[in-house]
Amino acid sequence: MKTLLSVAIQASLDAGIEILKVYETNFNVEIKGDDSPLTQADKNANAVIMKYLKTTDIPIISEENKQLDFSERKDWSQCWIVDPLDGTKEFIKRNGEFTVNIALVENGEPVMGVIYVPVSKELYFTSEDGNTSKKIVVSSEEISIEEIFEKAEIIKPSPITSEVKIVGSRSHLNDDTKNFISEVEKNNKVAIVSKGSSLKFCLVAEGLAHIYPRFAPTMEWDTAAGHAICKAVGVSVIDQTTGKEMQYNKPNLLNNHFLVKK
Repeated sequence: MKTLLSVAIQASLDAGIEILKVYETNFNVEIKGDDSPLTQADKNANAVIMKYLKTTDIPIISEENKQLDFSERKDWSQCWIVDPLDGTKEFIKRNGEFTVNIALVENGEPVMGVIYVPVSKELYFTSEDGNTSKKIVVSSEEISIEEIFEKAEIIKPSPITSEVKIVGSRSHLNDDTKNFISEVEKNNKVAIVSKGSSLKFCLVAEGLAHIYPRFAPTMEWDTAAGHAICKAVGVSVIDQTTGKEMQYNKPNLLNNHFLVKK
């Protein structure tokens, strides 16, 4: 597992380099068939990540790859789930809150997650045994994997004390989410913490927020890496339709609404 983790971390760092190269230019924005934006950074990051992950001989689901029918995926016991640039809207806004997401899924459950933030150089990842998650701010993408493993620090969620910190998206805050927040406010003082992309999962995992309600559409590649990082620190990601932990490599890669909390 350590070898796979090393590959995923290196892939995320190199993808970050490619993303920043585009970030510093006057890039163009395409609109995909689902009305989501696409930039050259998404494409370049995906190419780098594919190069690394293909060496593992584990099948890959990536936002920027052609999606295979479930009939071709249903017997996979393992797969990578990748969003080469999560938060393209944040990338376009140039607010720095976009990430590289790489997750390893076994039998529908996320067992490894890597999230890299190219602008702030924050790197989050699950430990090789999946029992903790760690964070390091790298000095540069040239850092060695050995140094990352040596210097990364364990992150932990925080208990609710006087105030409930609820994560809200900078790009999505709909009526269902507002209603959820109103319900919590009946019994608690509430503070809203705004972040883009998969950083919302990281906020809960490292104790900077307590709850992340997501009552708007997401795809598996938006959540798998963050789910793994949360799961490793004892934070649940509950499917609001099934009442159980979210599953991956489903027939439909669209997620149900979910709630992230300790």
